[in-house]
Amino acid sequence: MQLNRFTDYGLRVLMYLHALGPEERVTTQYIAGQFAIPVNHLNKVVSRLAGLGWISARPGRNGGIRLADPAPPLRLGDVLRELEGHPSLINCAEPPCALRGACRLKAALDEGRDAFYRDMNRFQLAELAGGATAARLHTLHAAGVRVSGPATPPGVLMLPPNHREPIPAPPAPASLPEGRR
Repeated sequence: MQLNRFTDYGLRVLMYLHALGPEERVTTQYIAGQFAIPVNHLNKVVSRLAGLGWISARPGRNGGIRLADPAPPLRLGDVLRELEGHPSLINCAEPPCALRGACRLKAALDEGRDAFYRDMNRFQLAELAGGATAARLHTLHAAGVRVSGPATPPGVLMLPPNHREPIPAPPAPASLPEGRR
């Protein structure tokens, strides 16, 4: 079983927001830059998360996103189930299967998927976003991060929205001696 990108991006947003202060907001564009995710894709994810009541989104100059207030206790299995959209692991209807109606495979696979979600509910997202993960998220947020990917041009330095002082660019890599190239 593999999670779709929509779910992956949703988990990243929720974990990032768990690491922020309760009143702190960030833009979708900023998070897209932090994780090298296309902004258009992330906008759809953020819209869904807001529609589920898990985050608060405010448009405009002083807008941004943050966890809903009060932040709901999000269990990993519930988040996965909601963002994945409850797909069956196999589709007996397309193309039509000759065993449809007499086969127990689909029921067994669906039962296994549901057991997976139940087992993942042992974990709360706030717990998963703590510890070393929180430390890394705080570092990303406090200092900005240099990313290259579809969301930003190569070498663009993404700064946190409340950053006032410029961050100097890192020095260019030293050239290798002639014999080591």
